[in-house]
Amino acid sequence: MNRESSDILDAALRLPLEQRAKIIAKLLASLEGERDGAVEAAWAAEIEHRARRVLNGEGEFEDWETLRGKLRPNS
Repeated sequence: MNRESSDILDAALRLPLEQRAKIIAKLLASLEGERDGAVEAAWAAEIEHRARRVLNGEGEFEDWETLRGKLRPNS
């Protein structure tokens, strides 16, 4: 990292959390590049498939408290 980048990073790290989050989101969006229509269509189909399974009562589901207990066993 060059001096200019280091200075920008130091300044950004002094910002409030909300402003840092906005900067991060914009930086990440700038890395995404062009969108691939085939990939987006595949994700849309997968989301629809999963939503249909949920609506049809298929699959195994857990309530939030049970899942949270598994994710954070010491909480």
